[in-house]
Amino acid sequence: MKKMELLAPAGTMEKMKMALLYGADAVYLAGKVFGLRAYGGNFSMEELKEAVSYAHSMGKKVYVTVNIIPRNEDLEGLDDYLKYLESIHVDAALISDLGVFSLCREVAPNLPIHVSTQASSANWCTVKVWKDMGAERVVLAREVSVKEMADIRKKVDIDLEVFGHGAMCISWSGRCLLSNFFTNGKRQSNRGECIQACRFRYAVMEESRPGQYWPVEEDEHGTYVFNSKDLCMIDHIPELIEGGAASLKIEGRMKSVYYVAAVVAAYRKAIDAYYAEGGAYKVRPEWREELGKVSHRPYTTAFAFQNPDHSAQEYVKSQPEQPYDFVGLILPAHKEEGTNLVQQRNHFRVGEILEYLTPKGEVGLVKIMKLVNGEGEEVDKAPHPLEELTMTGDAVLPAYSILRRRAKK
Repeated sequence: MKKMELLAPAGTMEKMKMALLYGADAVYLAGKVFGLRAYGGNFSMEELKEAVSYAHSMGKKVYVTVNIIPRNEDLEGLDDYLKYLESIHVDAALISDLGVFSLCREVAPNLPIHVSTQASSANWCTVKVWKDMGAERVVLAREVSVKEMADIRKKVDIDLEVFGHGAMCISWSGRCLLSNFFTNGKRQSNRGECIQACRFRYAVMEESRPGQYWPVEEDEHGTYVFNSKDLCMIDHIPELIEGGAASLKIEGRMKSVYYVAAVVAAYRKAIDAYYAEGGAYKVRPEWREELGKVSHRPYTTAFAFQNPDHSAQEYVKSQPEQPYDFVGLILPAHKEEGTNLVQQRNHFRVGEILEYLTPKGEVGLVKIMKLVNGEGEEVDKAPHPLEELTMTGDAVLPAYSILRRRAKK
């Protein structure tokens, strides 16, 4: 059995490297144009080339999103862009539009195509058409259940990619007009500029009383009637694999470096354990615990096993919970014996006991015994953003380990 791929988001070069170091088999990212995350950082042409080279040096893959639903003016320069992706050996372009698909086949015939979830592929007939046109993979709509995925896979011999973790959209596979409506056409979800209007707080107006608004409240926070919980399939890795998923996709190109690393680490352990243990496989509580330490809304399995009812919605607040603060990143630079070079990401001080997460997914505690700044001066705290300090602790940590602490409520 071909092992299911773990696919991670990469909004920036740093996130891409951390995703791969923490166990992702592949990353998906975007250039500065033609993608659906206009505010996710994204990659210049040279950075795209660097990203592909870095991933390939590790034996891993890069998929580039070209998944906007374009208007006429959006097509300008697209042919040259697709040719460039082919020339730097991108492993696949993620495409949702039929015209873009056709153009890619014409101008970049050696560039593999994955059909984006934005295409809303939800049945075997649609998937077969994409395969017949030359697609190598289809990313199924989020609304497809595990059973439906298995039925599709039985009928069509093609790689199927499914979302396994992350934020959910209130609209059918991301096809939303709310952002367009609220901004008078200036920010369109289907062209990468979603304002996440589904996370807004809404009021009620009765038809015969125009201009009079009543709050919709369940408690003092109000009610967020369109606000979905986050998807989490960590308890259902066997069902996904046995149902025919070739790739498990983590959502979150706009999430933090810490989020990407921690979520990848948890799913890497779960997937590897399934293949190693077979029938003896069981879900570990520490995997769930790790996913509880990243920014998230309450978790749901969404459409995986049935059409979700109101329990898949989060009515109390729109902002995700942030249980832990990302405090520092251990750098790979040369260090004195028994020390680490750490880059500050949040304030910390001598005497603190911090939790660490290593690229292998190991979790533990380290006490900070001493800090020395870049001028060689011993200091008692690290208050400056991105400051690099030599840290002496009661443990020496592997490069790219993450330091974190429980957030204050």
